[in-house]
Amino acid sequence: MPTTSIPAGEVVISMRPVSVSANGPAGEIEQLEADLRGRWRQATRAVMVLLSAHGLPATQVAALLDCHPATVRRWIGRFNAEGTAGLADRPRCGRPALGGRRLTRRIAVLLARPGPWTLPRIRRYLGWPQVSMRTLYRRVRLVAIWRRPKLTARGDPDHDHMVAQIVARLTGLPRRSVVLAEDETHLNLLPHVRASWTLRTARPQVPTPGTNRQVTVFGAVEVTTGRWVYRLGRRCAADFIALLDQLLRAFPAAPAIAVICDNDSIHHARTVTAYLEKHPRLELLYGARYSPHDNPVERIWAALKNYVANTAVTWPGRLRQIHSFFRARSPDQMLDTAAPWTSPWLPPGYEQNYWNAA
Repeated sequence: MPTTSIPAGEVVISMRPVSVSANGPAGEIEQLEADLRGRWRQATRAVMVLLSAHGLPATQVAALLDCHPATVRRWIGRFNAEGTAGLADRPRCGRPALGGRRLTRRIAVLLARPGPWTLPRIRRYLGWPQVSMRTLYRRVRLVAIWRRPKLTARGDPDHDHMVAQIVARLTGLPRRSVVLAEDETHLNLLPHVRASWTLRTARPQVPTPGTNRQVTVFGAVEVTTGRWVYRLGRRCAADFIALLDQLLRAFPAAPAIAVICDNDSIHHARTVTAYLEKHPRLELLYGARYSPHDNPVERIWAALKNYVANTAVTWPGRLRQIHSFFRARSPDQMLDTAAPWTSPWLPPGYEQNYWNAA
């Protein structure tokens, strides 16, 4: 659908229909694949039987489950001969696994403690168990994956009080009022670099621009409809006021427009305060300090930066990427990305059926 432009640099978006695809963290996808071959292996065999019962040949079932067609034929044959009992593991001969469950439990207890855990360090802290490094690696993989820790904000000691104030204010708004979550982010001409699947023959190289440039993206999402309003500019009070002015024009029939934002200095500027006094329909609600996880717009920024990652373009090209990202997404998609129902700001009963979003 077309974009409604409201002077230069200001855009209100009406977006396309939605589509759905699994896009979880790589570590969780790997863990699912490992579980299908580990603790859920009997369920995987049952899926082989069910897919075969629906007419899929063994080669297609093997492609779906990432295994060999002979494996699929073997388990279907056992099911035909013994029923569901044939899908269980059969007793195996040979010596017990080195280390066993006790070593695995010790590893799990050790990794629950903070620290940069590597295999040599794990082996040292376990008291040099009598297993090879390869065996220790397999035991560690049963309970852990290799990934970076996640940095989290330290939080506001008055967080619950600030959230309660926002909820109380939203509850008291008149009917047909509009509530938006607002935030800003910065994008550079220097590309963001993200890990991705690449060919083994060569490591991709993303050239740096030489001279960097930066643009600030101001954005606000309506928390029940997913309507997205944004503008590009500089990190200053004047551009924030321009966004507020855009919101007034985007929602002319709303008796009140509540904008929930963080405690950035530009939100408390004297020019912003003077602007709000002249426009009583607008009201700024300030969230708790050091609590970016409360703001749904942060998740939109994460998706935007993934969209432009690993791409070396000209400065006009970078600006076109930003506009195309927002124009290609429907309000339902923006709701699904922002997930405002996970934010503590909304009062009970303010939600809608978000599960139609994708």
